Amino acid sequence: MMRKLVLASLLLTSQLFAMQSHAALFDDKEARKKILEVESTMQSQNQATQAELANLKKSQQALDQRVQAIEAITKGGALLEMQNQVESLKQEVAKLKGELELANHTVEATQQRQKDLYGDTDVRLRKLESGASAEAPAEASATTPVAPVVTAPAKNTQEYQLLELANGLSKEAKHKDAFNAYDKFLKDYPNSALADEATYGLGYSQFVLRNYKSAIATQQKMLDLHPESPKVPDAMLNLANSQIQLGLVPGAKKTLRDLIAKYPNSEVTPTAQKRLKALEAIR
Repeated sequence: MMRKLVLASLLLTSQLFAMQSHAALFDDKEARKKILEVESTMQSQNQATQAELANLKKSQQALDQRVQAIEAITKGGALLEMQNQVESLKQEVAKLKGELELANHTVEATQQRQKDLYGDTDVRLRKLESGASAEAPAEASATTPVAPVVTAPAKNTQEYQLLELANGLSKEAKHKDAFNAYDKFLKDYPNSALADEATYGLGYSQFVLRNYKSAIATQQKMLDLHPESPKVPDAMLNLANSQIQLGLVPGAKKTLRDLIAKYPNSEVTPTAQKRLKALEAIR
């Protein structure tokens, strides 16, 4: 475009010089008229050329600015790196949150297991005491039937040691092995005085292994077969947790309400109250 404008200007200039020379030779009105026309055309062309030059200059300035901006972005690799670091940190935080939730669950389960182990001794002593005191006089037994008393096994028996093995595996978070040990115990000693504890442990292992439907069935069986067991509140809480995991919120609410109403002084009741409060906040 610039070359065309320059050539046109040169051509007009040449014509002007030629016509001026012609006017000098002939000096007539027609020659002067042509000269004026050429001068006017040349002036218009010059103005157009100047305008075009101004536009081109603006365009060049705009391009320079864009190039500078692109160079700044290209050189600003630190900004891109920072963005990548921020994204990486977000992913790491999300991962840490998940690990923290898992760790909290593990700690809670470990603490509960420790409480259970401390309470086991008391439970067994009570069973032994009740077994000793349940013996009726000979004359009374003749008229009043006495229910058979199932006593706790001695510590040196395989029955006792198998349950202790299962409890130890659960405490060490070896839940698959604990499940197998509890399952074996219940198959080998279905009428044991410790069957309630083993059934609860089996259901808890299923919950940790994410077999929530099986955990619900096992804990419900524990509640049905051992309604007087000290493990009932724990089984109810585990049952509610399994229901929550399966999205059975109404059922979980009912289980937690029953637990709080029937066992207000249980060690797991505060936890049940917190879970129920959280569920009731869901609309």
